[in-house]
Amino acid sequence: MKTYYDDGTVKIRSMVAEDAKVLYDTYLSYGWHPQIENYENYFKEQENGERLVFIAEYEGAVKGQCTLVLHPSEGPWGGMDIPEIVDLTVFFDIHKKGIGSKLLDAAESEAAKISDKVFLAVGLHNGYGPAQRIYVKRGYIPDGSGVWYQNKNLDQYAPCVNDDDLLLFLSKDLK
Repeated sequence: MKTYYDDGTVKIRSMVAEDAKVLYDTYLSYGWHPQIENYENYFKEQENGERLVFIAEYEGAVKGQCTLVLHPSEGPWGGMDIPEIVDLTVFFDIHKKGIGSKLLDAAESEAAKISDKVFLAVGLHNGYGPAQRIYVKRGYIPDGSGVWYQNKNLDQYAPCVNDDDLLLFLSKDLK
């Protein structure tokens, strides 16, 4: 296990296999529809060197996560070896403690080791409001490719649904 940050209260570390169940159970308690396989795959991809997984602990308890796909194949920068931040989540009971920023600090620091840029996608419905705000405050800007839906660039006037698959891609220069 690698530690990226530790101030005695907040710790950002790599994922261990047991974290998958904690993430799954917490998201399920929110009424979301998580798939435990996603989090198990995050761990496998971390172990294979395809993805970095950052787990946030607050006072020793898992309270959030973020991942960094090192060589994404999808999105506007797919196949260009620009890392993508994916799935930043801080548990509801711990919001407003700076944990999201610490997770992003760790992800951006690791991304800067392999690229001058990092990108991410953010959902457009109001459930993503806190994420939209933190990304803009941290200097992420829209990439100009417009809205994406179900992993495809959405044509003008094309139908879509305001669900978790309706995304806007943002990027940030790291150097």
